[in-house]
Amino acid sequence: MLMVRAIRLLVVLALAAFAGIAASAHAETTDGIHRLAIQISDADMAKMNAVLDIAANVSRYYNERGDEVEIEVVAFGGGVHMLRSDTSPVKERLIHFMQSMVNVTFQACGNTLDTMERHEGKRPPLFEGIGTVQTGVARLIELDEQGWTIVRP
Repeated sequence: MLMVRAIRLLVVLALAAFAGIAASAHAETTDGIHRLAIQISDADMAKMNAVLDIAANVSRYYNERGDEVEIEVVAFGGGVHMLRSDTSPVKERLIHFMQSMVNVTFQACGNTLDTMERHEGKRPPLFEGIGTVQTGVARLIELDEQGWTIVRP
């Protein structure tokens, strides 16, 4: 009987802890700002265009409702080519996009850039305004932990 009570107490404590975590995660996202992170990890023009389409559609949707939205595109692996000024297959669209969509930011993975530099003998050039993070996947984990919605087209 004592064992059953102990198990019940542990279950109640675990549920209470889970409810506390869920409540704190919800509290972090109740500032009225919608947050979306979009992953691009493929050197595929169709997927790069899909990323830009998603960002534009989500931005337009919330702006039309009068809501604020923050969108961050995180590129790693082959997806970094999207942000390279010398190899981007969506170069013209990206330049225009970055000028018109001020609520969308772009981050390139530093680890991927380091690998590209080792293979190519020089640091790959990025478009002006592109940020870098040390590890693209870790950035996505951090954004998820902060309550951002993560999408991979």
